[in-house]
Amino acid sequence: MSTHAKTRDALAIAHHYDVSNEFYALFLDPLMVYTCAYYREPDGTLAQAQADKLELVCRKLRVAPGESLLDIGCGWGSLAIWAAQHHGARAHGVTLSKAQADYAAARISALGLGDRCRVEHLDLRDLPDSARYDKIAAVGVIEHVGIPNYPAFFGRVHAMLKPGGLYLNHGITHGFHWKPTSQTEFLTRHVFPNGELASLTETLVEMERSRFEILDVECLRLHYARTCRHWVERLQAHADEARAIVGERTYRTWLLYLTCSVVAFETSSIGLYQVLLQKHGDRTRGDAPATRETIYRR
Repeated sequence: MSTHAKTRDALAIAHHYDVSNEFYALFLDPLMVYTCAYYREPDGTLAQAQADKLELVCRKLRVAPGESLLDIGCGWGSLAIWAAQHHGARAHGVTLSKAQADYAAARISALGLGDRCRVEHLDLRDLPDSARYDKIAAVGVIEHVGIPNYPAFFGRVHAMLKPGGLYLNHGITHGFHWKPTSQTEFLTRHVFPNGELASLTETLVEMERSRFEILDVECLRLHYARTCRHWVERLQAHADEARAIVGERTYRTWLLYLTCSVVAFETSSIGLYQVLLQKHGDRTRGDAPATRETIYRR
C-alpha cells in the first residue's frame, strides 16, 4: 500500500473521528463505543447494550486469560480495555485517530491496566511482519478498507493470526443490488470520505479466498437501528452543548447522518453482520463448539 494511500486514509479517519472527544461523549455511552450495540433486553439502555456487545465479541472469540488480542481500528479503546479488564487478555489496539488513541491511553492508565493493555496511534499496515495474535477483532473497520483492498486486508489478518486463533469481523453491508443514491453521496462527501460498503456475500467470498473458514454469521441489523436511534435521541438532548463544541454545521450533519442510518437499518437497505472465522483447515485447538450456548449463557 502506497504512502499516499496511508496518508489519505489517515486524513479520512481524522475527518470523522477527530471532530472532538467531547462531542462524541454527548451521545455515546460511558464506554465510548461507536459501533452497533447488542440489546439483550427489549427495553435495555444504550450503556448496558454496549457492555453486552463487548462481552458478546469476547465470548465469540473465546478470549482467555493471557491470550493476545489485536483490536484493529480500536476507536476509544473500549473493546481492548474490556478484554483486558474482564477476560485477562493482553490487548493491543491500533487506530488512525490520534484523538482516540490519546483518550484510550489516559483511560488505560486511570484503570491501572497498563501492564496488559495498550492502544497506539498506528496504521495496521505498519505493524511489524512478525506480529502474531491469538485473537483478532475488527469492529466497524471493514467499511473504511475499500473493496479493492479486501484481499490485502484479510490476507494480513490471516498472516497475523496464530495457529488455533480466531478472527471476528463486525461490519456494515449493503444489499446485493445496491445502487448509489443522494444519501450515499452525502455520506461520502460530508461524513465518511473513504466509506465503501460491499454485500455480505461479496465479503464472505473474499474471506474464503484469503483461506479463512467461516464458523458463524449473525445479523445484528435491528440492533444497529436501535443503537442509532439512541444516538439521535442523546445528540438532540445535548443540542446546545454540541453546537458549542463543533458548531451548527457539524451538529446538523451528524444528526442527519445518524437519522438516515436509523431509517436505512430499519428498512434493511444496509445491514450489520458479525462473522467469526478461523484459518481454513486449522484444528490446532480442536473444533469450534457445535452450538452457541456458551456465548449466550449469562
